[in-house]
Amino acid sequence: MNAPERSGAFDGRKPELPNPLPRPAGEFEALKKAWKAPRGLSFITAVNNTYVGLWYVGTAFLFFILAGILSLIMRVQLAAPESDLVGHDLYNQLFTMHGTVMMFLFAVPAVEAASVYLLPNMQAARDLPFPRLSAYAYWAYFVGGLVFFCTIFFGLAPNGGWFMYPPLTGLKYSPADNADWWLLGIGFIEISAIAGAIEIIVGVMKTRAVGMSLDKMPVYSWAMLVFAVMIVIGFPAIILGTLLLEMERAFDWPFFIAERGGDPLLWQHLFWFFGHPEVYIIFLPATGMVSMIVPAMAQTPLVGYRLIVLALVATGFLSFGLWVHHMFATGLPKMSLSFFSAASTAVAVPSGIQVFAWIATIASGRMKLTTPSLFIIGFLFIFTLGGLTGVMVAMAPFDWQAHDSYFVVAHLHYVLIGGMVFPLFAAFYYWVPVASKYALSERLGRWVFGLMFVGVNVTFLPMHITGLIGMPRRVYTYPVGMGWDALNLVSTVGAFMIAAGVALFLFDLARKFRFASDDNAGNVWNASTLEWLPNANYNTRSIPVVVSRDPLWDEPNLSKDVEDGRYYLPGTATGGRETLVTSPFDARPQYILQVPGPGWQPLLAAVFTAAFFLLLTVKMVLLSAICGVLAIICVIWWLWETDPGPVRPPADIGGGIAVPVYATGSMNHSWWAMIVLMVVAGMVFTCLIFSYLFLWLVNPGAWPPQGVELPERLAPVIAAALLIVSAALIAYASRSLRGDDRRSPRSVPILIAMALLCVGGASATDLWAQWQAGLRPSVHAYGAAVYAIVSLQIFFVLTTLIMGLYTIARWLAGRLDSVRRTTFDNTMLFWFYTVGQGLVGLAVVHGFPCLTGGV
Repeated sequence: MNAPERSGAFDGRKPELPNPLPRPAGEFEALKKAWKAPRGLSFITAVNNTYVGLWYVGTAFLFFILAGILSLIMRVQLAAPESDLVGHDLYNQLFTMHGTVMMFLFAVPAVEAASVYLLPNMQAARDLPFPRLSAYAYWAYFVGGLVFFCTIFFGLAPNGGWFMYPPLTGLKYSPADNADWWLLGIGFIEISAIAGAIEIIVGVMKTRAVGMSLDKMPVYSWAMLVFAVMIVIGFPAIILGTLLLEMERAFDWPFFIAERGGDPLLWQHLFWFFGHPEVYIIFLPATGMVSMIVPAMAQTPLVGYRLIVLALVATGFLSFGLWVHHMFATGLPKMSLSFFSAASTAVAVPSGIQVFAWIATIASGRMKLTTPSLFIIGFLFIFTLGGLTGVMVAMAPFDWQAHDSYFVVAHLHYVLIGGMVFPLFAAFYYWVPVASKYALSERLGRWVFGLMFVGVNVTFLPMHITGLIGMPRRVYTYPVGMGWDALNLVSTVGAFMIAAGVALFLFDLARKFRFASDDNAGNVWNASTLEWLPNANYNTRSIPVVVSRDPLWDEPNLSKDVEDGRYYLPGTATGGRETLVTSPFDARPQYILQVPGPGWQPLLAAVFTAAFFLLLTVKMVLLSAICGVLAIICVIWWLWETDPGPVRPPADIGGGIAVPVYATGSMNHSWWAMIVLMVVAGMVFTCLIFSYLFLWLVNPGAWPPQGVELPERLAPVIAAALLIVSAALIAYASRSLRGDDRRSPRSVPILIAMALLCVGGASATDLWAQWQAGLRPSVHAYGAAVYAIVSLQIFFVLTTLIMGLYTIARWLAGRLDSVRRTTFDNTMLFWFYTVGQGLVGLAVVHGFPCLTGGV
């Protein structure tokens, strides 16, 4: 069942219309019935992108407004010297929450939200491959984010800055729960972001229109693919950092306490390995939006398509060499400063390529000065100024002078507002007609742009001067006579101009936006890409063949032919929701993906996940554990229905092409998702090994410290042997499931159970050996690092245990066999990763001390 059984074949060229008219009676009605949204209270269980995407965008914009209100309070406080509107403690909470909400609850979720709505439309897919995962990510974000924000009303909001530097955020200097709300309360955002990244990667690679090869993909799809890969690589560092700091606060494991072998700089390395790429994580989707809007406004194809794609990839690659850009004042070696300074300058090159490509596109056409065009022009101006000051702070000598001054505040906001907020507003005005019956007002839009553009420059341009004449960041007041008074007052006036622009936008949105699932405003810009096809809950009536990058311009009848069902998969082959899975490179049809429909499971799983983290924050451990178990149960409940199996023979999708309705192995979309999840897990583990080695470097001759006994060498050998045996048992079970070489599939659950005992025994053996040797995690950073590696392995073993028991349950229920084996294949992949991680961890923990001279 892994390969299409075709009576015809797609050869990559434009065929004749595969489905002649008229279409069979009732075909269209069956399609609409399969994709019909639930009604009443069950409406919140909808999972298709047309609903979840809009909810996501709306919630992200809500957090933008809330964070903006916090900034207005701060600006009023700073408008005059020696103001007493707010005290220092509340001000610390305000600037911490402003930065945290803008970066974690607005910026990343907003661009992910836009992609949830837009990507299926742009790629002419019926939906993303894991719609319930998108719904889960959204609801975890919505529930947890609102609860997290409400801490500001109870004096419990984090107050250590959005970067949470220890030792100030350690238990000694921050004994209250405020820091825990950041460390654990942000956990659901990290889960949501990674879930969205997995969805985007698999969606871009596997659910594109037929013929939409990599060189015909919209630039926005490329931007979101690079964005998602960057999240997969960058976010694990902050996940690990928050775990280590919370373990230090909760269990006194001294990762960042210098007196006991820790080092606060370890946090900065972990945080900024995520934190500086995050600037580009939110910038690249914005540039992808710009690359879609500019050709439509200029009515000409995008200039330099391949160069822009190369620039996107290069920016993503270079951004991971910039994290020390934020650490120039920490006393690092000059050679390191030189390298990272050069990298910080080099990253401007791919950004410049994109800017010149947009300018060339504008010059080669005739650009209409619409509201989206104005926001694009404003973006080019403001972001270019922010980039110039970025090159300045990339020079270490200048950075030493401007570090932690308002010059950096100005630079940061020019880059983030110019590089992300202005393109996002351009996108609102450009794509609202896809979802609404009416486009937004052009007349009001010009006022919105004018207020925001002038407001941004009035607010942040004076801050460059304020910083250069000495005003430090994060001060809640200042004395008279410092020369900062007038500049701060001007900045406050500018902030309220921005607020006025946003308020006018909200008024226009309330006046004009009317959601339309099947009767939108239409292609008001005469754009060339597929999101402007007639759409409904199922996105497109039929899935077209793409032979160019501007299909609506090159094929004038495409919209009508798609709406008439004359292309692929015009109905529902299985009676339910479906989309077409295509090959990653040339987008040839592979199989029909049976898409799960609405359900309470993702919503309940998300609520319990958010409750787990939030209750843990307030030390309600038992109730938190119960919610964690309930979240796992809900996830298992939802997964049980997502592998329906080969319910029918290969189906004709049109043009004489018959494809399977089920696939296994590397062709299956969930196999790709598991590979991405393993990369996430591998990055968490890599960052942990980096932490272990970093702490060794800051403890020369004391790693392990004097007096620490190492475990007997037999224990790691036994643990390694058990891991290898467990992997061998799973490999044997895989062959038994196929039923070849006289192996009986009946042995599969027994082999899985035996493998579970082995993999669990390996972790228990290692943990017992460390404890028996007298190693304790709270005495020294060495013990803390060792137990962190062991604890991470135990977490993966427990996850493997759940997956193994789930696989056995599928077999016992008759839902696992030699054909319907996707569940087993995914469990086997994760199992092999867990074994590999365990072997590396054993080698580092038990072998590395010998290399350092040991005790």
